[in-house]
Amino acid sequence: MRWLPPTVLILAVWAPARGQVLQAQALQCLGFRLSICASATEDEPDLPLGAEQAGEPDLPLGAKEPGEPELPGVKGGAADEPKLPIGVGEPNEPQAKAPETTNWLEAVGGTGFLDVRGGVRTQSDRYQRDASLGETRLQLDVQNTWEKLTFKLVADFVYDPVLDHHTIDLEQGQGWLDLRQANVSFTPVQFVDVKLGRQILTWGTGDLVFINDLFPKDWQAFFIGRDVEYLKAPSDAVKVGLFTELANLNVVFTPRFDADRFIRGERISYYNAMLGRQAGRDAVARTDQPNEWFRDHEWAARLSRNLGGYELAGYGYWGYWKSPSGMDVRTMRSTFPRLSVYGGSVRGQVGRGIGNVEVGYYDSREDRGGDDPFTANSQLRILAGYEQELPQIAKDLTVGVQYYVEWMMDHDPYVRTLPPGTPRADEDRHVLTFRVTKLLLNQNLTLSLFAYYSPTDSDAYIRPHAKYKIDDHWSVEVGANVFFGQYDHTFFGQFEKNTNVYAGARYSF
Repeated sequence: MRWLPPTVLILAVWAPARGQVLQAQALQCLGFRLSICASATEDEPDLPLGAEQAGEPDLPLGAKEPGEPELPGVKGGAADEPKLPIGVGEPNEPQAKAPETTNWLEAVGGTGFLDVRGGVRTQSDRYQRDASLGETRLQLDVQNTWEKLTFKLVADFVYDPVLDHHTIDLEQGQGWLDLRQANVSFTPVQFVDVKLGRQILTWGTGDLVFINDLFPKDWQAFFIGRDVEYLKAPSDAVKVGLFTELANLNVVFTPRFDADRFIRGERISYYNAMLGRQAGRDAVARTDQPNEWFRDHEWAARLSRNLGGYELAGYGYWGYWKSPSGMDVRTMRSTFPRLSVYGGSVRGQVGRGIGNVEVGYYDSREDRGGDDPFTANSQLRILAGYEQELPQIAKDLTVGVQYYVEWMMDHDPYVRTLPPGTPRADEDRHVLTFRVTKLLLNQNLTLSLFAYYSPTDSDAYIRPHAKYKIDDHWSVEVGANVFFGQYDHTFFGQFEKNTNVYAGARYSF
């Protein structure tokens, strides 16, 4: 088990000093959400039509809810006058008791869900179990504002029989506890927001294609059928946002490198270049990952503004390749070479839909000449996308397409120094994506299909999915992860025997 991030420990030490208030808040992550019961006395008339209280919006970051003013008493009213609201009465008259909250989790803004899902492979894989997914997941989500600080804690408690061990690893998301978020937010001045701690970070314009979003991803969760929200893995970071009339700037500092939750072999088989074949549980990937606090750090920045209805953004990243992209020949372990990324994007209305273009230059700082066969070359990545609703064909029908290109720099030195027998990557890799989404049954049923196809790699990945919302609490879903490939070493082709189908049910509270 790895140590919790320092920010979580700071919150744990700070809480006792604030007394019973924060002690109660610390217990919020252990309960279930129940409804708040509120009842007036029997002799009070019903509220007039349309006077039911609506849910109040969340307060802005750092705002403190003011106390409600007391209404003055009214003497000598007619007998048929409506009674004053609960808690407000005539002077010297006993006050009606306010309704008692029966659920402390709901009282502090707690929510959560219980998710049960399972999946099986459609093909036999000698390196993996037939079950691709089989887990019960309880998530507790607590957020509360105290004075000028907003605290958020999201924790998943998991039972997962597919893996052989349940030791907690917060970086890889393994074990019976997956800490998704544990952070504090505040606004020191009006135009600055700060969030400190474990958090989910994302930016960029791509639909399940990432260029300038260099925050960690969980590719194992994505390929086995967990909810798509689990594609985004947490970061232990400090995020500062500055908002001005000219432009907005977001800066993220990660004091210790947060890698992707990449394909290692425990759940999903992959192509092992050292063995020259598919591998899985028999050859789980071994890595040398940068792991020193404040030395192996990352910086990311995004500068954006709206201009004529279009969102323009520039990006920068200084850190490491997020998945293993190198090899140490002395230890025969995969490595994460140093990487810088510089890019930009534009997104806005095009015709009747929304279009986007995004580019990024990947500067592989340890192989700028391209002649190191054990370190990834620099790349130029380009993405163009378009999405539009098509009511003329069918109601609630949305279609989106994307075209993505990776251009390897210094391809000739790469080919010249490639070890014999190693599959050669093309100078250009092209990928097309297609998404179609249809809502049915008063938008309670969602049918979707997302597909990747690479004409250069001759491989594909298809994600059909259906989700039905039974009521405000229950939902069910089915889906599949289907891989095709002519070669066993291409990105999607290597996962062909991991094709799986899955089903799940969720109760939200």
